[in-house]
Amino acid sequence: MKMNGIKHFLCCALCMAMTVPALAQSKVGIINLQKVFDGYYKTKQADATLKERASEFDKQRKDLVEGHQKANEEYKKVLDSTTDQTVSIEERDKRKKSAEAKLREIQEIESQVNQFDRTARTTLNEQQRRMRDAILREIMDVVNVKAKAAGYSMVIDTAAQTVNNTLVVVYSNGENDIGEEVIKELNRSVPVEALKPAEAKPATAPTQRLSPAGAPLRKSK
Repeated sequence: MKMNGIKHFLCCALCMAMTVPALAQSKVGIINLQKVFDGYYKTKQADATLKERASEFDKQRKDLVEGHQKANEEYKKVLDSTTDQTVSIEERDKRKKSAEAKLREIQEIESQVNQFDRTARTTLNEQQRRMRDAILREIMDVVNVKAKAAGYSMVIDTAAQTVNNTLVVVYSNGENDIGEEVIKELNRSVPVEALKPAEAKPATAPTQRLSPAGAPLRKSK
């Protein structure tokens, strides 16, 4: 067992010894992909589109919830009237049937709300994924052009994180950073309307902002 351990250590050491000089001879560029992603005007447009879509879903859900509340109030009134001793037994039975029908209506509305939530969530997630992938493709195209022009053998994302949420790149002196060049190139064709400040809109429920990592890093308010 000890001999196997020593062999494993020597193999790892040999691989590292062979890899380090190779990297030293390579010309490596760096980029903060999160910063570039956030600095691209299309990302801001996509966030605004997602927020508007979420607001539309929020309004539709509000209507369903109000209908549920109204049905609940009506149900309670009918249910209370079923014990009214001043009316005939036939009338009380009639009111019980009305209460049962109203209860089924409430359950149906609850089912509609749950289904609406699932559909809205799936729709927003899918739209977010499509927008994110499209933006990343455009960013990568520019990165490839810039990297090849500068003679870089690879470009490392300094914002990348491990599965433990720690930075992959723990130190960089900032040399060969192509981030600003990439942002400038991406925003070269920014339309005039995109430069105008966004109009103030009523606050809605917070929506997830796009992130190059797939899972949103933060929420906008």
